[in-house]
Amino acid sequence: MNTFLWVLQILVILHAIIGAVWKFSNSEQAIPSLKIIPHKVWLGISLFEVLCGLCLIVPALSLIVPAFNIHLVAILAPIGAVCIAIEMLFFSGMHIYSGSAKHGSPGPMIYWLVVAVVCVFIAYARVALEPFL
Repeated sequence: MNTFLWVLQILVILHAIIGAVWKFSNSEQAIPSLKIIPHKVWLGISLFEVLCGLCLIVPALSLIVPAFNIHLVAILAPIGAVCIAIEMLFFSGMHIYSGSAKHGSPGPMIYWLVVAVVCVFIAYARVALEPFL
């Protein structure tokens, strides 16, 4: 189970980093349902994604580098996963609010909801099923 969780965490980390790079190189105008987001907030979201990705990987570093206290950093992975899930739910809500889900393609919203479910599973599993401790 631990290996499966690490695979999921690595996939979410890649999602967060690729998403952050995409947000830096593309405008929020690229997705019609997200046009309402101000540009500075859009760039802030990309920084937020990078920080959440770091939260998902820091527990692995604490297993390698003994200077990190595993008890202190073990909670970072669930926090990072929950934050990314909230972000994905926010994007899904924006998609519904804009009417794009009804009149356009629901594809982006389905993608965001799948990522949110994976993140919630990671958070739950790291707290209840397979903690780092």
